[in-house]
Amino acid sequence: MSTPREHADVVVVGAGPGGAATAAHLAGLGHDVVLLDKDRFPRDKVCGDGLTPRVVHELLDLGLEDEAHGRAEGWATQRGLRIHGGRTVMELPWPELDDWPSWGATATRAVFDEAIARTAERRGAALHEGLTVTGVTWRDPAHSRVDGITWRDEDGATGQVRAPVVIAADGPSGTIARSLGVTRREDRPMAVGARAYFRSSRSDDQWISSFLDLADAEGNLLSGYGWVFPLDNGLLNVGLGLLSTSREFRAVSYRRLLESWAGGMAEQWETTPDNQVGKIKTGPIPMGFNRTPLHQRGVLLVGDSAGMVNPFNGEGISYAMEAGRLAAEVVDQALAVKRTAVLDTYDRELRRRWGGYYTLGKVFAELMGHPTVLRVCVEYGMPYRPLMELVFKLMAHLTDARPADTKDVIINTLQRLAPAA
Repeated sequence: MSTPREHADVVVVGAGPGGAATAAHLAGLGHDVVLLDKDRFPRDKVCGDGLTPRVVHELLDLGLEDEAHGRAEGWATQRGLRIHGGRTVMELPWPELDDWPSWGATATRAVFDEAIARTAERRGAALHEGLTVTGVTWRDPAHSRVDGITWRDEDGATGQVRAPVVIAADGPSGTIARSLGVTRREDRPMAVGARAYFRSSRSDDQWISSFLDLADAEGNLLSGYGWVFPLDNGLLNVGLGLLSTSREFRAVSYRRLLESWAGGMAEQWETTPDNQVGKIKTGPIPMGFNRTPLHQRGVLLVGDSAGMVNPFNGEGISYAMEAGRLAAEVVDQALAVKRTAVLDTYDRELRRRWGGYYTLGKVFAELMGHPTVLRVCVEYGMPYRPLMELVFKLMAHLTDARPADTKDVIINTLQRLAPAA
């Protein structure tokens, strides 16, 4: 096991999509980057494994052409979303836009995360696996600025890496954020997701599927969503998520609910216990900037450590990677002029880009917490295709900066008018 060097330009904690993308971009800009992860690749993560066109955009930006186009082993592409609700089943292709690719993809997190981490490594970042970051170090007794981190390896050995900038991409647990006293905001939505893998002959489906009529064993409609995402290796990722605005959020057994729901679809999707691969796993889904500020005392929060998941659809990979790209740009500027204040640009710019959208998502999550509202939306809104095309673009966060149609104008206007999260 190699030991991290004791000094670097930037130390990145967490080699998931956000941290690895940050490290890749920083290394590409010529910086000395140390990237640490407590696990070893390949490693599993609780996720739907669905990659929207926003994620595909980031893959292409990193030069991962074969992965983005589904030509690499473990990767597949899809045409769009098949949405199920009530008596309606509707296929909605990913929109044709100037700013975003017109297709999505799927890959297990074991495959996806390692691809991004190895890209960072190829670009020059020093990747160290199996190291747990235990805290931060301070430049002065007043704790005015962080100047590195401390770590412990699997054998109990300890050490530190000193760096003028720390990227905290350590997931929902937020070890680094908590070291700074940054706690989860209770006024932002959360969700819990559960997923399992099943062998199925439908794994070559060209559509990812979303289900808006998720129900419990008594048939009561829940304020959540279900999904079936086809993968390249003969498997389906089958899962569900419940919003914290739901009255059932803390009362339901997510594993039993997924077992029941998957069993009810077995005839169509082959989701039988015999076809299940591995155990059902659950995990938190932090949404809408649920830890702020995004920069504090030399530490930038990226991805789930800042709760960057989209409240509309539970997708967080694209936001983690986009934030990582911006973090690299801002850190590059700050290191060039040796001014800490430049790092505040990261917080301001992300709030400008996504703040209004996340506020809309918060309102959406609150509305979906009421079963009556959800039932009306499913029964009366879903059959109307023009409305669903608008909702699809809104929930997927896919519009052109220079709108080409009325739907883009409506969504962009709503984002501008909504107060920033």
